[in-house]
Amino acid sequence: MPASRKQRVTLWEFFQSLGKTFMLPVALLSFCGIMLGIGSSLSSRDVITLLPAVGNPVFQLIFTWMSKVGSFGFSYLPVMFAMAIPLGMARDNKGVAAFSGFVGFVVLNLATNFYLTTKGILPSADPLVLKANNIQNILGIQSIDTGILGAVIVGIIVYLLHERFNTIRLPDALAFFGGTRFVPIVTSVVLGLCGLVVPLIWPWFAAGITGLGRLIHDAGIFGPMIFGTGERLLLPFGLQHILVAIIRFTEAGGTLDVCGREVSGALTIFQAQLSCPTTHGFAESATQFLSQGKMPAFLGGLPGAALAMYHCAKPENRHKIKGLLISGVVACVVGGTTEPIEFLFLFVAPVLYLLHAVLTGLGFTVMSLLGVTIGNTDGNIIDFVVFGILHGTATKWYLVPVVAAIWFVGYYAIFRFAITRFNIKTPGRESDALPVATPARSGSKSGYNVPEILTALGGAANIITLDNCITRLRLSVHDMSRVDDAQLKAHRAIGVVHLNEHNLQVVIGPQVQSVKDELDSLLRQQPTASDSTPLTV
Repeated sequence: MPASRKQRVTLWEFFQSLGKTFMLPVALLSFCGIMLGIGSSLSSRDVITLLPAVGNPVFQLIFTWMSKVGSFGFSYLPVMFAMAIPLGMARDNKGVAAFSGFVGFVVLNLATNFYLTTKGILPSADPLVLKANNIQNILGIQSIDTGILGAVIVGIIVYLLHERFNTIRLPDALAFFGGTRFVPIVTSVVLGLCGLVVPLIWPWFAAGITGLGRLIHDAGIFGPMIFGTGERLLLPFGLQHILVAIIRFTEAGGTLDVCGREVSGALTIFQAQLSCPTTHGFAESATQFLSQGKMPAFLGGLPGAALAMYHCAKPENRHKIKGLLISGVVACVVGGTTEPIEFLFLFVAPVLYLLHAVLTGLGFTVMSLLGVTIGNTDGNIIDFVVFGILHGTATKWYLVPVVAAIWFVGYYAIFRFAITRFNIKTPGRESDALPVATPARSGSKSGYNVPEILTALGGAANIITLDNCITRLRLSVHDMSRVDDAQLKAHRAIGVVHLNEHNLQVVIGPQVQSVKDELDSLLRQQPTASDSTPLTV
């Protein structure tokens, strides 16, 4: 590809990049959820009655502090998305992009407040007026609550403005305002104008999201299954975050009155109930889309599939794949990260992956039918303990091990039959000896031989852009023929996904951030060829 021609970004790639930016606030949400879950459960009256020692005033102060800190992520979620999107998508000057995201979000709400005030709707404390116009207090500003969707729109607009204007050159008299300083300035103007339009167009957006929520609700018991299966099917393409965000943070995931406030989105409802002192128990309509649905597959099914792959491997290869499978199971059960296992069979047996997606969706429906109410995001053992066991038998946590055991046996039987019957080349069944990766260089924090990974990617001169999500490197390259998939896998890459002639993803696993950082360091030491386009980090 000629260096002079800018690489064209397809809609598919744009949404991949957008979904990746969701990971920063979602990772914080996961941590905040655990803090809030532990704090709220150990300060509850039921737990204190059962364990009087935790009623000690010092302990209660600690638990209350944990609840307060944990509630932060959910109180300021929209503004975090508005900042994280331009931060993650910007090519250069990411700090300016994030700052401009904050500016844009605030200005949008100030302009909306101005419009409502001019129309005589605000100021008002009448709850009927506020509800009729969907008005909430946002960062101290009375404005229309556009939720996560509004924040995503702000983030995208700011990103586009940043890419267009962050290198702008102004006349000498105005040069001080040029370059990166111009980005928050133009953001203020553009988002200020957008804020005047929000009251006119937002009812249409809200109606669309409500219609999607009604569609899911009308699906009845199949609603959670459609969501769970869809999320797994989108995962190989890196697009699952879009669907997840819609269900977790918008009206599509349900709307409920919690502590006198109307809350929308499955995860938002769950977290609001966690922090509301007058709420007892969790809404099944919200938790049916959350952690509990993943637990049959994550805690039972995939470990069963891993054991089947181990037993189906050639005896002489079992010791070589044992560490790979164990680390994959630990990442899945403890961290809720499934790709290290899923990518072991995704490419060699897509039908098995399709069946896994359906069984994951079925797990969502079964948990919902059983009335289990365990929330949060990850579906791992931490969520099971913090949001299940610690909140008492009302969550019906005791049903999870039973269903997980059934899924374990089912996955094991299905995978073992399919692998042996159709001679599927899962790890350890290859005709040739398994490749042995060379040791990581001294001082490597990731534990991977990153210089060899860079060589397998075609060298520094072949890389156009480099980024990562939760488990994979996301790259654009000049020449895809220079990428050596076999060598990448020999150096412990779990899988390689070729999206088109210039874009690929390399599945690394939980240590992907360290691998990306070391690659970034190598690229700075070995600058790309003079005809290459700038690196995106």
